[in-house]
Amino acid sequence: MSKQINAPHVTLEPWSDAALELLRLLNAPEMMDHLGGQETEEQILNRHKRYLDIGVRGTGRMYSIVLHPGLETVGSVGYWDRIWQEESVYEIGWSVLPAYQGRGIATAAVAEAIASASADQKHRFIHAFPSVDNLASNAVCRKLNFSLLSKCDFEYPPGNIMQCNDWRIEIDATTLS
Repeated sequence: MSKQINAPHVTLEPWSDAALELLRLLNAPEMMDHLGGQETEEQILNRHKRYLDIGVRGTGRMYSIVLHPGLETVGSVGYWDRIWQEESVYEIGWSVLPAYQGRGIATAAVAEAIASASADQKHRFIHAFPSVDNLASNAVCRKLNFSLLSKCDFEYPPGNIMQCNDWRIEIDATTLS
């Protein structure tokens, strides 16, 4: 991946108890449109616990996206273990609050998360599964040189089948330079 010119400066902060409020903000109707709809408070609390547990279990990492210089928390990004087509891979996902979209923040944050996953040296590939209708997330994959493998049916949340694109990027020291 090449360095973006005029890319926003973001840092990734490990998911913490303080990120629960961010998760509630990310649950807005316009944010959940491509993800099966808004979650209940109980579902948000369960997701928050899963996010906290991912790093502890060593099955990936979840982060809050912090935008500089103002240190605003503007979204989330993370990756986690998944078996996909009989292969052990990482799945990656991200979300940026509406007021901060369209500035390259997601692209910068996903690039940082890919670098983190590469440093873990656990899996060869990361897959992203944005809805075929989510133009912005599909654009992030293109900008970061993911390969579009195919369209696929993907279950998210459980019980909801959605049409997604299966994007993949190889993550090793040679692909991230």
